[in-house]
Amino acid sequence: MIRLAPSILSADFSRIGQEVKMVEQAGVDLVHVDIMDGHFVPNLTLGPQVVSALKRTTSLPLDVHLMVENPGFFIPLFHEAGADWLSIHVEAARHLHREIGLIKDLGMKPGVALNPATPIRSLDEILPDLDFVLLMSVNPGFGGQKFIKATHQKIRNLHDRIKVQNLDISIEVDGGISVHNMEALVQDGVEILVAGAAIFASANPPQVIREMRNIIKKYNPA
Repeated sequence: MIRLAPSILSADFSRIGQEVKMVEQAGVDLVHVDIMDGHFVPNLTLGPQVVSALKRTTSLPLDVHLMVENPGFFIPLFHEAGADWLSIHVEAARHLHREIGLIKDLGMKPGVALNPATPIRSLDEILPDLDFVLLMSVNPGFGGQKFIKATHQKIRNLHDRIKVQNLDISIEVDGGISVHNMEALVQDGVEILVAGAAIFASANPPQVIREMRNIIKKYNPA
């Protein structure tokens, strides 16, 4: 099942509730929420209070991506705020098994995120414990960046590893995704497509979502 997850990092924060309602009505599957601490990445964004407010405005699952140092400290806070899916960075986690276990114990879907230059072999010891892997296709910190083309091979390599081990793990990709490259990404093995600027910076976000969903329909079971 291919899913579309708009990233609210590119939304108009002055009307964030309306933006989320708009993409929900247009037929997306998840809402992707980027959390940045100004240390792990050079930007500062949302906190648990905003996630809690989003939880009250939408019935869609909240896919929360922690781009923070010391993610173990933040996991309970975002669970309380209403995160449904929670990913942490392998580069930031000091005790990855423990922190993934905590996400599971709290009833959220656990994921691990990798920066573009981080090899997928860093997942060797944790892969069977995950529900999804988030591959960054731009260097994290800011929206609207250009897709890093080497991500295509990285996706295919990860997809092969998952298949060989017969695991039920979704591959999520975030960064520079648009109607122009998403079909190739699905063919690589991506199941969750995070799109930010391509949707929210467009003149007609619902139309862009319709175009994306038309591509996705070709790959989803009827």
